[in-house]
Amino acid sequence: MAPIEHTAKKLRGLRLARELTQQQLADRAGISGGYYARLERGEQDPTLTVLEKLAKALGVKVGRLLE
Repeated sequence: MAPIEHTAKKLRGLRLARELTQQQLADRAGISGGYYARLERGEQDPTLTVLEKLAKALGVKVGRLLE
């Protein structure tokens, strides 16, 4: 599995475990819903800044999104 696909799968799993919609998570992270949707589909690589925002919004460390 490519790294972008792995990160996308991890984001989706963590989001669903917290019972959040894509838009709710995007709002918590301060990013657009469309951008988050592209991340979760593996269509776009997240920047480190965005990974940090998403990790904080999900209550995990950045490394968890990459493991």
